[in-house]
Amino acid sequence: MKILIANLGSTSVKYRLFDFSSGEGVLLVKGGIERVNDHATAIEQVQSELKEGGWITSQADLTAIGFKTIMAEGITGCLELTEEVVESMEMCNYVAPAHNPPYIKGIRLFANKMPETPLVGLFETAFYQWMPESSTRYAVPKSWHEAGVRRWGFHGASHKFIAERSAELLGREDVADRARNLYIDDAGSKVEGPPFRVISCHLGGSSSITGIKDGTAIGNSMGLSPQSGLPHNNRVGDLDSMAVLHMMRRNNLSVDQVEQALCCDSGLKGLSGGHNDIRDIQTAADRGDTNSRLALDVFVNSARHWIGAYFAQLNGIDALVFTAGIGENRAAIRAEICANMDQLGIQLDSSKNASIEAEEAIISREDSAVKVLVIPTNEELVVAREVKRFLDNKKN
Repeated sequence: MKILIANLGSTSVKYRLFDFSSGEGVLLVKGGIERVNDHATAIEQVQSELKEGGWITSQADLTAIGFKTIMAEGITGCLELTEEVVESMEMCNYVAPAHNPPYIKGIRLFANKMPETPLVGLFETAFYQWMPESSTRYAVPKSWHEAGVRRWGFHGASHKFIAERSAELLGREDVADRARNLYIDDAGSKVEGPPFRVISCHLGGSSSITGIKDGTAIGNSMGLSPQSGLPHNNRVGDLDSMAVLHMMRRNNLSVDQVEQALCCDSGLKGLSGGHNDIRDIQTAADRGDTNSRLALDVFVNSARHWIGAYFAQLNGIDALVFTAGIGENRAAIRAEICANMDQLGIQLDSSKNASIEAEEAIISREDSAVKVLVIPTNEELVVAREVKRFLDNKKN
């Protein structure tokens, strides 16, 4: 059983091919195409690369194509991407303008290019199906809530992987098993030992922080949309809703102008004065650029804010985990986030923190009550596993 996972961006197509012949998913090959102008041509190139590499002989060798889909109106979980489901995704285009449109375009192109191959999506909101209602509700009129205005949560595949892997690394196989089987056990099997509490920090071009108890999410810093929570590379993060109305009235801005400002010109880019890559921001800050230094400070402050919030909700934590591009590679950011948290039981080992990069490691001191870990995420493996599970269940 070979499952192709497609990661679709507005100007990129990345892929990983997994083989489940032996039970566990084995990564066969990965690749990607950047600066894509024509997604149809890019998909043909993916097919060619897989054939030329000897990974497949035809599309018949693919059991399914899986997608890390973002959100759809009124539905979540792991679903076959029928036209009805895709149309539900389209209903959320204005909520996730940077994410949903390229996925929808790509899904339809794959359906056209490979009509015999099932297309299955694991929605990023799926991991948050069992959050307490108090963590999902905004204080808005009931009619707004019924229209879908609520906290959905995103980066679900990444945080689910962290839920599994952190439990494995710290000897809680009962929790790891619960997290792995979350979607088939309806919030998972019972945990045998004491509660296992994790705060997962997915920090990258897009960032979110999730509180996890016994393998299940209790909340995520993102809300109705992937635009909320921490400041992202060029998206705003949290913002008082009245700011939008204020600027529309003050500067006579249109809806499209506001969307451009919040989704393309804000976040770290807006704070730093034009940089949206953390490497460029750090370099500029080190050279004395005050705007870039401010961007880093705001990012760190927001991360600490959400860590503190979930620390309180969980009544302490067993592990603090950093993942994704910034979380895995930026030791200085990790150090700033963890600074002066000794009263919370978080004590970073500065030498361990500085010596690792994009590799799995425990970077806290031996006497730290809370274990601090770096775990490279593997969203594609999570999606592949769930696609396989979906197909197996469909057979039965």
